[in-house]
Amino acid sequence: MEKHMLLPRFQMSSPEAGVDEAGRGCLAGPVVAAAVILPEDFSHPLLNDSKKMTEKNRDILQEVIRKEALAYCIAEASAEEIDQINILQATFLAMHRAISGLKLSPAFLLIDGNRFKPYQEIQHQTIVEGDGKFLHIAAASVLAKTYRDELMKKLHGEFGDYGWDKNKGYGTEIHRKAIESHGITCYHRKTFTLKNKQLQLFI
Repeated sequence: MEKHMLLPRFQMSSPEAGVDEAGRGCLAGPVVAAAVILPEDFSHPLLNDSKKMTEKNRDILQEVIRKEALAYCIAEASAEEIDQINILQATFLAMHRAISGLKLSPAFLLIDGNRFKPYQEIQHQTIVEGDGKFLHIAAASVLAKTYRDELMKKLHGEFGDYGWDKNKGYGTEIHRKAIESHGITCYHRKTFTLKNKQLQLFI
């Protein structure tokens, strides 16, 4: 769907929160989730799936969303927690933390993706590629991604060899080569496949 076709809600129960995550497939850093409840008349011409937006537009939108949302919350599950309970459960944990942090209790949850662990007694629906279909999921995707990108830039200042300011913790060639050369950090997910044997051909 094009951004002008994003839908405001899934059903009539109000308020309805959109929930999305960022960083699930990274080798380093936390997985971050956001939950957002938007006004029923909210719209913005730039809002879309955060992966389809420029960094500049994401930064513009995150300020608008923070200002105009009825409620929002951004939460993390750390690399250590990911290693302890696995990435899927850690994603659910981050989502639950985001939902629990909303100042307005949602009557319904719309979750990006195809799996979710129920939160308390709140009804929910999963939507594959929901961040490109619903306004509040798209808003959650923007908040989660901009928050996590900024966090990884800060962590780059602590560990500058891994290119986190550019790759945000994803398994790029530069990142994997740095792991081969310098080892892993406290922010790496030890249960992930951190080394790529193919890179040994280039070192």
